[in-house]
Amino acid sequence: MQETWTFDFPTPQNSERDLELLLSQKEKDLGIFLSYYYKKEGAVAEKVQLKSGPEFESKTAGSLILSFDLVHFNACLAIHEQAREEMKITFELDEANEKVKLTGAYWPERGMDEI
Repeated sequence: MQETWTFDFPTPQNSERDLELLLSQKEKDLGIFLSYYYKKEGAVAEKVQLKSGPEFESKTAGSLILSFDLVHFNACLAIHEQAREEMKITFELDEANEKVKLTGAYWPERGMDEI
């Protein structure tokens, strides 16, 4: 599994600063994006922040690290655990369409076990 998310990103004056600003404005959307990775565990991502980056590998692509609170909650089992996690995200700027595409980590899905 590998998740992607696209945001509108008007042609930036300063790509790094403008990308940092966009990520801080889209905290809730990023929480949803990261929560897809943990849905099988019954956890959600909250309080997403830019930990490091963005580091440009080319003019229009690079990577960054997002840190977030991973919250496991189950009222029936009286579970409410919270831990700080982080994930490396790659990004691609599409200046022609004024978009930025974020791609999360690749987590291979587990196949069926043999008997």
